[in-house]
Amino acid sequence: MCNPAISITVKLFAVYQETYGVPELVLEFPYGTPVSAVCDRLISEHPELAQWREITRFGINLIFVEPNTVLQNGDEVVLIPPVSGG
Repeated sequence: MCNPAISITVKLFAVYQETYGVPELVLEFPYGTPVSAVCDRLISEHPELAQWREITRFGINLIFVEPNTVLQNGDEVVLIPPVSGG
C-alpha cells in the first residue's frame, strides 16, 4: 500500500529567499517526513546552502519545532537562518 504525499508551504527568509528568488515554495513529501527533510531538499537543489544546515531553526505553523518533528499535510514551514543585525 502506498502512502499519498503531503503538501506543505515553505516560507523562505534571508539567504533561502535570496537563493530561490521567491518568498515561498509548495513542496510534496511522503507521510512521516521530518521537517529537517525540507532543509535537506533545498540544500540538494542549491548546495551552496549547505553552510546553513546546522544553524537553521525550524518552525511549523508559527511554532519553533525540533528538526525531527513530523510534517502534516497543509503545514506551513519556515526555515530561519541566523540573521545578521546591525
